[in-house]
Amino acid sequence: MSRFVVLAINSFNHIENKTGNMLIRYRQDEVVAVIDPEKKGLTSKDVIGIGESIPVVESFNDAKKYHPDHLVIGNAPQGGIVSKDMYLEIEEAIKNGINIISGMHQFLSEDKYLKDLANEHGSSIVDLRKPPDPPNFSKGSWINRNTPVALVVGTDCDTGKMTTAWEIKTRLNKLGKNVEFIGTGQTGILLSDGVAIDAVVSDFVAGEVENLIDRKIKKETDLVIVEGQGALSNYAYSGVTLGLIHGCMPDYFILTHDPSRSKDVMGQPLPKIKEFMQLHIDLMSPFKKTSFIGINLLTYEMNDKEASNIISDFETLYNLPTTDLIRFGDAGLIKSVYNLI
Repeated sequence: MSRFVVLAINSFNHIENKTGNMLIRYRQDEVVAVIDPEKKGLTSKDVIGIGESIPVVESFNDAKKYHPDHLVIGNAPQGGIVSKDMYLEIEEAIKNGINIISGMHQFLSEDKYLKDLANEHGSSIVDLRKPPDPPNFSKGSWINRNTPVALVVGTDCDTGKMTTAWEIKTRLNKLGKNVEFIGTGQTGILLSDGVAIDAVVSDFVAGEVENLIDRKIKKETDLVIVEGQGALSNYAYSGVTLGLIHGCMPDYFILTHDPSRSKDVMGQPLPKIKEFMQLHIDLMSPFKKTSFIGINLLTYEMNDKEASNIISDFETLYNLPTTDLIRFGDAGLIKSVYNLI
């Protein structure tokens, strides 16, 4: 069992610390501390409502007493560049023989100083976003595929696409279904395996996803569920979303949405839900018929009554099973997917 310390300088919150939060949610027993000077002295539960008594400390030196063996970069800043403050903490961790796990676009294993330092102190540096070499190009294997594939898409970044995919996979597995999960970002890869699709050269995005699906499908596989990235309506990240759609050639879409937002992370108005779902269906129409089979809402900004009301409204408006899987459980969403496969 690993002993992770999560590096989340001034970013330990519900949105920015995506990778760290998922480790805390799904591998809580392996997380020994979180580094965030702004919230030092608090616990993980104080900050994000999960993680119980995992302490938040000011620096790696304060985390040493919890005997970590890995430092994981928990946040995912735009551009994926390591800040000076982060670099200093990483340097200190390596000097103490700690292994580094990074999901940044800036490959730390190619930083000569850190690489030499790691060799000197017996540490490893893993860059989760390094794409496969050689890359995989599309072969059109979806044409003869018999196993259904579901892709989780969102109205924006940070709407819970990875969480939704993982929750559906684990809940269906408990019900006896054989469901495979494919991670397409650093967090999903940490939980299972996959490829950080936003680091892949654009010509190969669809091919990498197709290859992952082909590798996952076995005779007994009931469903492959793929973690989505970005959003078709987000001008900064729509390219990777489109590549994922064409790589998956999904039979089903599952929508994630944060109803407390009026604008996306780039400051643009969020799309209208019906038009947004139809856009996905239209993009698939030259290839195959597909449909949305459920909605998972991110409601942590709302109180229980507000969240319950918005879920009920969505079910009425869009005629799809809707829930917040983390907050309210399966509702009709898991049953809907179960019955389809």
